[in-house]
Amino acid sequence: MRRRLLLASSSPRRRELLSAANIEFDIVSPDAAESESAALSIRELTTLNATRKALAVAPAHPASVILAADTLVALDGRVIGKPADMEDAFAIVRRLSGREHQVCTSVFICQAEHRQTHSFYVISHVQFRTLSDREISAYLAKINPLDKAGAYAAQGHGREIIERIRGSYTNVVGLPMDETLAALSRFGIEPHHAAGASR
Repeated sequence: MRRRLLLASSSPRRRELLSAANIEFDIVSPDAAESESAALSIRELTTLNATRKALAVAPAHPASVILAADTLVALDGRVIGKPADMEDAFAIVRRLSGREHQVCTSVFICQAEHRQTHSFYVISHVQFRTLSDREISAYLAKINPLDKAGAYAAQGHGREIIERIRGSYTNVVGLPMDETLAALSRFGIEPHHAAGASR
């Protein structure tokens, strides 16, 4: 019997990545407050938030495998979350212009019924092009930066602002897929075409 996977996230990027990998899942939006503690590192903060999201959903779905994730950006060791408004988004992208920053995604997977958990994190390094104020404004007009850590997206118009990415591209999008697929296989979750591939 195939195990049921629940994605504890409202992120459309994570949905798209899992769907593209042929993973079958349902969505449950977690009722969990995200921490923004300045005392925590980007790894600690994303791990805490991913864990909170998964554990907020798990008790109501003990037989299901729960996947939660959290992505944040850091520049010079300081965490950058989602912008408060468009003015803040502009200021964030201007700060990132011409510099390399880190993107960290932490993933927490659990199944309450069997008391099974697994967590990991992935860090990618993103180098921005040097951008003029006009280029920043033109870029922000093409996307919705308010729901994105760091006020930008690697996909879509990302090439206009990103010079290079060292590490996982899908991590920058919102879910490091190579590591996530390997972790899901521990819980019996495989791409839906895999079962018949060897027959």
